[in-house]
Amino acid sequence: GKTVVQAEIDAAAELIDFFRFNAKHAIELEEQQPLDSDGSTNTMIYRGLEGFVAAVAPFNFTAIGGNLAGTPAIMGNVVLWKPSDTALSASYAVYKILRESGLPPNIIQFVPADGPVFGDTVTLSEHPAGVNFTGSVPYVSLSLCLYWMLYIRRTFKRLWKQVAQNLDIYRNFPRVAGECGGKNFHFVHSSADVNSVVMGTVRSAFEYGGQKCSACSRMYVPDSLWPQIRQGLLDVHKQISLGDPVEDFGTFFSAVIDDKSFSRIKGWLEHARSSPHLKIIAGGNCDDSKGYFVEPTIIETTDPREKIMNEEIFGPILTVYVYPENDYKQVLHLIDNTSPYALTGAVFSQDQAVIEEAGKALRNAAGNYYVNDKSTGSIVAQQPFGGARASGTNDKPGGPHYVLRWTSPQVVKQTHVPLTDWKYPYMS
Repeated sequence: GKTVVQAEIDAAAELIDFFRFNAKHAIELEEQQPLDSDGSTNTMIYRGLEGFVAAVAPFNFTAIGGNLAGTPAIMGNVVLWKPSDTALSASYAVYKILRESGLPPNIIQFVPADGPVFGDTVTLSEHPAGVNFTGSVPYVSLSLCLYWMLYIRRTFKRLWKQVAQNLDIYRNFPRVAGECGGKNFHFVHSSADVNSVVMGTVRSAFEYGGQKCSACSRMYVPDSLWPQIRQGLLDVHKQISLGDPVEDFGTFFSAVIDDKSFSRIKGWLEHARSSPHLKIIAGGNCDDSKGYFVEPTIIETTDPREKIMNEEIFGPILTVYVYPENDYKQVLHLIDNTSPYALTGAVFSQDQAVIEEAGKALRNAAGNYYVNDKSTGSIVAQQPFGGARASGTNDKPGGPHYVLRWTSPQVVKQTHVPLTDWKYPYMS
């Protein structure tokens, strides 16, 4: 689970930010009006969509679920909100708060349900106007990963395909927005500040047990800096405390979400022990005797294309590839082409030319891209969040354009000067 402070940041602060800034963005959107001309005025009306929006939420952030349902509602839509079955209590608390604060009944309808049943039902209706989806990694064993590694993408694709197959019965073409996870990177150049790399990577990879869509899961380090960075990571690793974050505020992170997640992460640890290309240099243990605890784990790989560098894990596992210092340009290309995802990434360098070069090479590798900062921690209205490729449709919730996704604009022209002749002036 989250620490108390992280839970407050998520379920209170970030959710409040989403609602307040989306209201601000809606007001600003309404102020964007077309030009008038002599004798007529033009008005843009930002209507809600005709139909309902299906909001499918993940377990890991209460704010995300609230935003998936809340933003379409702010823009005048009816929303069917399917919460994660491992976050029902927190999601229902948000729903009750919205109702108590004045949200009219049935604007947002809270619908706990089995995922496929919900998806089949809403896509077979005549009236879906949109699908707003965020998904975390699947709960499957590693032995099934070759088949299921893209499960969440396939879940989103399944919804999209169902929408496409049923277009003939719909009154409108539904809007489809989705965020499907990432395989996020930290690239370290030889000019990087070592301490910043170590501290940022520990936070990004291990906070919340790696159960963030933006968590750093793969890191690329030049051989010239690896001894220092390795030692720094090991020194910090010894200080990381796991436990009950409510009883002990010194706890860095707690158990992973459930037994299925635990089993899947355990499968990755077993894979790391058996692969000839992987070496566990810290952590590697897990215990489900009381709670589902996984040690923060650091792995070194000799193969940058090993599947642990490709697939989303959603647990506290960081894999490091050490590259020859002079090969950094090839490594930038490698990062861009290793994983199908493109959610977040970070570059650590004190060389401005390298920073600019990396920015060009990795322009499509991350929707949220950080320079000399960790790959996690996006803030509403500061770093609108989302990625492309397998990571989703990159609609950037938390930004000014997200509200437009959930409107159907209507332009109204009103003429104030009567038309007196059917002929155009040039005809005379």
